[in-house]
Amino acid sequence: MQPATAAIAYDELTDPELARRIATGDRHAFELLMRRHNQKLYRTARSILKDDAEAEDAVQEAYLLAYRGMSGFRGEAKLSTWLVRIVVNEAIGRARKRTRGAEIIQLSGETQEDGEAAEGNMDETLPEQPEGAAQRAQTRRLLESKIDELPDAFRTVFVLRALEELSVEESAAALGIPEATVRSRFFRARGLLREALSKEIDLAYGDAFAFAGARCDRIVAGVMAKLEKGGVLVVK
Repeated sequence: MQPATAAIAYDELTDPELARRIATGDRHAFELLMRRHNQKLYRTARSILKDDAEAEDAVQEAYLLAYRGMSGFRGEAKLSTWLVRIVVNEAIGRARKRTRGAEIIQLSGETQEDGEAAEGNMDETLPEQPEGAAQRAQTRRLLESKIDELPDAFRTVFVLRALEELSVEESAAALGIPEATVRSRFFRARGLLREALSKEIDLAYGDAFAFAGARCDRIVAGVMAKLEKGGVLVVK
């Protein structure tokens, strides 16, 4: 009698191990790979296309391309980097079709802003997270809108470096640009983002600790009630 085959602990498999199983047609391995990298690929596509639905379509198409080409993956780069590169190409292709051939993102060379700064003196201190689900949601929406406003060449670099925490080397490999360009674009993106958020904060100063409306009515009502209760104020 043949011994039962041991169950495969898929969650413990590394990306290269999953890739080898996918190349043999293992559906479960492919599902796990997608769940493992969905957020990274979606954020990457979204940073280029700035459209939720189209980004999802681009990610799906990228996965199909990756599945068909998995047998050719040689492990010369990290699998995640290879996947990001595929989705970048897919998203750029879609963006160029949408704008009839206009350049969407520079994958090589430098923009004028690239040469203006280096990453070395960046402030690495992150702001404290707001308390409360509603405040966090509002902050997230504001941040997402300002990231969308970044120049194309900077936005994808920022998403890979700041949101997905890819290294400079990994980001450069995924985008096909020099590491120095990744550093300068990330620095410029953070500077532009800080400036944009600072303007929003300046505009919000006048609304901070707003007193009108329900809070004003509540305090007035409370004071009047206490005066009446103490006999200081006679109700007429």
